[in-house]
Parts: sequence; structure tokens; C-alpha cells
Amino acid sequence: MNNEQEILDIKKRNQRVELDKKWETSFFRRFVIALITYIFAALWLRVIHESNLWWKAFVPVAGYLLSTFSLPPLKNWWQQKIIK
Repeated sequence: MNNEQEILDIKKRNQRVELDKKWETSFFRRFVIALITYIFAALWLRVIHESNLWWKAFVPVAGYLLSTFSLPPLKNWWQQKIIK
């Protein structure tokens, strides 16, 4: 391989990595996971004949969303402690 091809390959890999990072932190990804969680929780609550299943199915979704919004600040804090 020549140097130009290696550089192009590295740039392509960097673009894929950046796109993966954007996906991991995207609101769309969080929304899709929350929606799937909500549907499965509601279905399970229906199977076990729970009352107010649509409202109760929101509990795990709320927990998931709270964790995704609170973890980035905790990650930053942790990284600062590790670097010191």
C-alpha cells in the first residue's frame, strides 16, 4: 500500500468512527430505544393483566431516559478525576 491510500483509509475509518459517535449520542437513538422499551413493557403488563398498563409502562422508559441524560455529566466528572 502506498502512503496516499493509507491516508485515505484512515480518513474513511475516522468518518465511520465519528458517525458511530454521533449515533451513540443522538436523540433519535434514545427515542427509538425508549419507544421499544415502552412497547415491550406495555405488552408484558398486558400479559400479566396489570391495570393502568400504559401509564405503568412509562416507568422503565423514564428510568432509561433519565439515565441517558444524567450519565454524560457523570462521565465528564469521572474522566476529570481519572486524569488528575
